[in-house]
Amino acid sequence: MNDWARIGGPGRAALDGLASAFLCLFCPLLFAQAPSADLQQAATAGNAQAQFDLANLYFQTRFMTLDYTDALSWYRKSAAQGFAAAQNQLGSMYEDNLGVPQDYKRAASYYRLAANQGFAQAEFNLANLYEVGHGVKRNYKQALSWYRKAADQNLSAAEKQIGYFYQCGFGVKRDFAQAHTWYQRAADHGNADAENQLGFMAGEGWGEAQNYGEALSWYYKASERGSNAAQENIGFIFQHGTGVGTNYGLAMSWFVKAAAQGNSDADNQIGWMYQCGQGVQTDNGRALAWYQLAADLGNVKGQNNLQALTEDLEDDGGEPQNVPDPNGDAAIAQAQRWETIRNLRAQIDHDEAIAVSEADFAEQLHDIGHGKNNVIAGMFNAIGSAAAVQHEGDAAKYQTEAVRLRDQLAQIDGQNRAGAGVPSR
Repeated sequence: MNDWARIGGPGRAALDGLASAFLCLFCPLLFAQAPSADLQQAATAGNAQAQFDLANLYFQTRFMTLDYTDALSWYRKSAAQGFAAAQNQLGSMYEDNLGVPQDYKRAASYYRLAANQGFAQAEFNLANLYEVGHGVKRNYKQALSWYRKAADQNLSAAEKQIGYFYQCGFGVKRDFAQAHTWYQRAADHGNADAENQLGFMAGEGWGEAQNYGEALSWYYKASERGSNAAQENIGFIFQHGTGVGTNYGLAMSWFVKAAAQGNSDADNQIGWMYQCGQGVQTDNGRALAWYQLAADLGNVKGQNNLQALTEDLEDDGGEPQNVPDPNGDAAIAQAQRWETIRNLRAQIDHDEAIAVSEADFAEQLHDIGHGKNNVIAGMFNAIGSAAAVQHEGDAAKYQTEAVRLRDQLAQIDGQNRAGAGVPSR
């Protein structure tokens, strides 16, 4: 979410973002399962929990089935009965463009409905909208108020974010001691981001005596929970010999772990190591490939390093396209698969959002003449039907593209299974 950048070096970030929607990119795709008769019956009978559970089943398998319509339908039925979890889920779908057009105001509205019922995750999500100013006017005090409500229910992500507000002075006076207290509370509840940030504060000496050993200890704890930011921080420590002996081999191994989870800072650092020959043979081809991965993920330093190295090669009389292609590099291939899967899933969600929206609009146009007298109804129906054809065509176009992307995603998943020795189904 909000990164506190370390100054100096080829590129750093101290705070991991909120758990992304792609934490399980390399998990096998969920295979479509038919809902049980009991679940279907309970949902049809109007049980809000069953409707939510049924919607979850459709949502979780959406990349295989491309069934967004049923997921949305059941979430909406559950939400209409005031079921907070469904309201929160619809908010996140509108916020993140998951099968519906992105609409921050509608996201805020759904989050607020659930938050007003004391649903902790919705309180957190609404706070985040106030923090970044999406769908509502940016307001740090409002954000902090909602984070505190969620933290009162021991939601560790909210506790961690309150620590971040005190660290940065967002809506409060900057207070490293308070930041440390909230990070510690979140860490006690198993939050890897908070553990990572406690490591950063120890390494910087913020609110405490500088202690590189303590920093590394916190980073190790966070990395055991899968924090790619912590893994990248460990790599940085060994790359630069910060409180430990410089060890490029260990640095590279930790950067590769982080890069496999889509950490763009790690991509950039690996590129730097190949460009400068830190523990490896200087290899401009690999350096360019890693910088490109970082740049594709929006990493500014990766973008700058990519441009600088490209210009250096051109100034030296060589062309970047003539640099040997690092084919066969397993680490690059893995990082590229992560990025490809991330992009495919995002594009499928986007295309299905448009397809569902266009199909709904076409249906509305077909019904435009209902309730009017015969002459007027006939005229409106003719106009509506003609306009609906275009929208139906657009819906079909985006649906076809989603199917094509779904097949690509399944193929990559098959490659991951084969590489891991997992039998196909």
